[in-house]
Amino acid sequence: MNTKIVMTSSAIFLAIIGILLSFLPHEIATHLTIEPNAITLLFFNIMSALYLGFGIVNWMAKGTLIGGIYNRPIAIGNLMHFGVGTIALIKVVSHIQTHSEIIISLTIMYLIFALLFAYIFRTNPTQS
Repeated sequence: MNTKIVMTSSAIFLAIIGILLSFLPHEIATHLTIEPNAITLLFFNIMSALYLGFGIVNWMAKGTLIGGIYNRPIAIGNLMHFGVGTIALIKVVSHIQTHSEIIISLTIMYLIFALLFAYIFRTNPTQS
């Protein structure tokens, strides 16, 4: 498997979320019918930093050998993020009343990346 494609696409996906949370926290909160108070906006900005940080790690590691024992922390970190994120989104998707299209789309993207990073983590890149 060409991990460069997975790493690049996940970096772009995470960066887009991070940029949106960074520059449009008030608008996102309003759209999701969340009160845009100082704590909510701070939470969105901290989440933005996390997404941007993880995105830049993936971007910078896109050209390296990943899988098996190679760059294991990057592979397991991504697997953990997307795996736990998928589980959390699946738990919410059956109960959500509004904006279900956003949650379903995020769930699908997270599931795809979780499966890809599980595959990357479990395989040896020299066998590809």
